[in-house]
Amino acid sequence: MSTKHSKAASAFLEHEEDSRWHNQSIWYVREKRDKMAMELSEWEALRDLSSGIKRHTITHMDQYLEQFSKQAEANGVIVHWAKDAAEYNDIVYDILSGHQVKKVVKSKSMLTEECHLNTFLISKGIDVVETDLGERILQLMNIPPSHIVMPAIHLKRQQVGRLFEEKLHTEKGNSDPTYLTQAARMHLRNEFMTADAGMTGAN
Repeated sequence: MSTKHSKAASAFLEHEEDSRWHNQSIWYVREKRDKMAMELSEWEALRDLSSGIKRHTITHMDQYLEQFSKQAEANGVIVHWAKDAAEYNDIVYDILSGHQVKKVVKSKSMLTEECHLNTFLISKGIDVVETDLGERILQLMNIPPSHIVMPAIHLKRQQVGRLFEEKLHTEKGNSDPTYLTQAARMHLRNEFMTADAGMTGAN
């Protein structure tokens, strides 16, 4: 595992107030998860079932990918295969540049995150706009996500408010979550309307 995370965590934990707030945020999410889980009497059985499905799928990934490819192509989909991140990035760039794309809006995607696609496309002159709220916040701050599902969980709303003041010209000192979400929605609507292409991941 990279030492970058442990070093960043150590630096974060030096600020006791931020550390306490972060723990409360994480526990709040965990409490909501536990509440939902306990409303299902068959929770443990469902978890075991999904775990077994996941384990089976991962150990037979080659077969499922070929099956998906054949069925997708039968429906007119063009399937591309890439051996590594570099080849993947080149394929995506070739498709976008072939259609004269100058701006692409995209949803959250672990594959593009792991392949550093955004950085690659931007270096090629293509503007990339993250449309997931957490990912967009981090993109405007030019920092990586801190969590696979909740990428901006480490940020306080006041920090987001100050960021939006600078980048989106929102009201000074207004860090109300509803207001900030509405401001982001209006900002992203314009990005959607002026984009040349859209991109999403798949689970």
